[in-house]
Amino acid sequence: MIWLSWRQFRGQAIVALVALGVTSAALITLGTTIRQDPYVRCTENCASLAAEFQDKWVNLLYFVDAGLLVLPVLIGIFWGAPLVAREWEAGTHRLVWNQSVTRARWLTVKLLVVGAGCVAVSSVFSLLLTWAASPYDEVAGDRFTRLLFGVRNLAPVGYAVFAFTLGACLGLLLRRTVRTMALAGLVLIVVQILVPTLLRPHYLTPENRAVPMTAEVVANLRFLGSDADISGLTVPGAMVVSTSRILGPSGGLVDLDRYHACVSRSPETAPACIAALGAHVDVAYHPASRYWLFQLLELALYLVAAALLATVSALRLRRGGQ
Repeated sequence: MIWLSWRQFRGQAIVALVALGVTSAALITLGTTIRQDPYVRCTENCASLAAEFQDKWVNLLYFVDAGLLVLPVLIGIFWGAPLVAREWEAGTHRLVWNQSVTRARWLTVKLLVVGAGCVAVSSVFSLLLTWAASPYDEVAGDRFTRLLFGVRNLAPVGYAVFAFTLGACLGLLLRRTVRTMALAGLVLIVVQILVPTLLRPHYLTPENRAVPMTAEVVANLRFLGSDADISGLTVPGAMVVSTSRILGPSGGLVDLDRYHACVSRSPETAPACIAALGAHVDVAYHPASRYWLFQLLELALYLVAAALLATVSALRLRRGGQ
């Protein structure tokens, strides 16, 4: 069964190996080039170089991050979805079952063989990207943000295993390859949206702190609302879960008349004006010290979900017909 599963998978594996080789070479080149930047070799008075360093690499690294974010979806569509559905469409599963191979063994071997490939590919991609981007991540302090958390270290491996198992499970239920690929892609995109926004912020109870509205903080916000609501506040190295409206020194809502007068000023003078109000916001956040714990929790979440999907597939196969 192992040899047969490999024979059926070898075409996809060859394509993956070629893509992995090309991408690995590109990531190694990227990481080496980043490490040759003047900022990385700077030892003192590096603030201006740090800002230039971030501006230089941020867009390219976000583009590469998007590539790893798409990888599990591609695995679910092109590796997971056809794994069982294609067998059903071609009727080749009957040939295997008639040769004393049980249904459970047939499914288990297929999941393990291709699943091992998923782990290998996603691990190499994640390892190389994490290494290549580490000088930038150290400066930016944003690897715990919702966008980057899922494309560094352990989380991408768990998501790849889940994506593959989901595709295989849907293929067993639908038994049509194209239909399964479409549904798997849709579900995985939804999961990519829901996990960072609804689940990840609540793995643990967030900590709380008051962040003063200094001129620098205000200038870096993405949005200042007329009712003193904001967005885009960051805490270095942390995952921000929520922020309050802008509060005054007494803890109540900031004086809106004075606040409106500041907001109506030019973008150059408004931050200093708001800072002069002595305002702050209450922030719920997960500190940087929780990063690796959250990585392990997310890996466990995806692996448990994958195990449940594999169990559902096994039960469905046992009860299903030919």
